[in-house]
Amino acid sequence: MNLSDLNNLDFGNAGSWPGVAKAIAIILLCGAVLGAGYWYDTQHQWEAYKKVQRQEGELKQVFEKKQHKAANLEAYRQQMVEMKESFGAMLRQLPGKTEVAGLLVDVSQTGLASGLEFELFKPENEQRKEFYAELPIRMRVVGTYHQFGDFVSGVAALPRIVTLHDYTISKRGGSDRLVMDVTAKTYRYLDEGGQ
Repeated sequence: MNLSDLNNLDFGNAGSWPGVAKAIAIILLCGAVLGAGYWYDTQHQWEAYKKVQRQEGELKQVFEKKQHKAANLEAYRQQMVEMKESFGAMLRQLPGKTEVAGLLVDVSQTGLASGLEFELFKPENEQRKEFYAELPIRMRVVGTYHQFGDFVSGVAALPRIVTLHDYTISKRGGSDRLVMDVTAKTYRYLDEGGQ
């Protein structure tokens, strides 16, 4: 069979074609059917398969994380119990509404016991946070460096939580005395009613 025979093929009578032409026509027809099947059906299924494969990988990761948590559930429960105990201990260090006045006295007595002179001791308005309230106290004290150290140590040793913030220390005139401006903050737990 040569190329001139291909030009003379009668498409109305494919049964009379030479065997090679029939084979080529069958191969082309099968290729067209397979291509159309892939284009209209298999391609969408393949994309869906790839999507499901990705989801499977993500779900395996989620499963592994949850399996790890489940395997360590008892340790997490123990840790939760310890955290609740620790939180309870910290809450006990926060003064109640009735204890704030006594705590203010404790802070001022700690300063006086350290040998400091108070020029300013001004409790500010209480600032409410999520589950606690913050009571800032602006102070200006005069003393020596070592007296300041004693005061800070004494405040840290108080049975309730008191923190010192925004402090500045400057020299007073021609003496060896220093002036410290500081804001002490004490905290109290707000009960369920926000009180």
